[in-house]
Amino acid sequence: MTVWERFKRDIQAIKERDPALKSSWEILFAYPGFHAIQAHRIAHFLYRHKFYALARLISQIARFFTGVEIHPGAEIGAGVFIDHGAGVVIGETAVVKDNVTMYQGVVLGGTGKEKGKRHPTIEENVVVAAGAMVLGSVTVGANSRIGAGAVVLQDIPPNCTAVGVPARVVRLNGQKVDPLCHDKLPDPIGKCIAEFRERIAELEQRVARLEAEKEAVWRAHNGTSHDQSL
Repeated sequence: MTVWERFKRDIQAIKERDPALKSSWEILFAYPGFHAIQAHRIAHFLYRHKFYALARLISQIARFFTGVEIHPGAEIGAGVFIDHGAGVVIGETAVVKDNVTMYQGVVLGGTGKEKGKRHPTIEENVVVAAGAMVLGSVTVGANSRIGAGAVVLQDIPPNCTAVGVPARVVRLNGQKVDPLCHDKLPDPIGKCIAEFRERIAELEQRVARLEAEKEAVWRAHNGTSHDQSL
């Protein structure tokens, strides 16, 4: 995607999602979230080319004028809309994919204990409401919603609504989740275990097939040797 195409996607996102918008001129002159993202595009380019000091300078200038702090190392997709913007903080290894919407006071931060990938990944079409915090190397699945003031400390599956401190899933695929109905709660650990079991079964089948082929080759070889000896 070219710079111009990404720029147009960012503008279109605001037109589609902000009912208060009256004119495209407002986006260019009166939307700090939009300004912060455009400044980040430049800072991120410089950061990737190892102009770290200049990249941080641009990000801090943008923070001064917009109230939005985005580390130059963060990856921001196209069509991302930061509404109001004040107090938004996005950490260095955060990944925000296409068409995400965030409101004021949102923090995509680390826990202070991790190295490497230590900030969240926000998948496509996620909405993060005002004051919500997503902390650590967790993933918020596509099309999910994070409620105002929620604190997300673990992965949120796709198509969910999560609220509270710590955040818990209250809706899944549009259906209300009863916290006492354990069979309807999303279970990321159970999903991983099931995937491991499937993989183990595949490997066992492959080992059995290889052993059968090996035995067939051995028998064929031994049979030929026996015939020759006769």
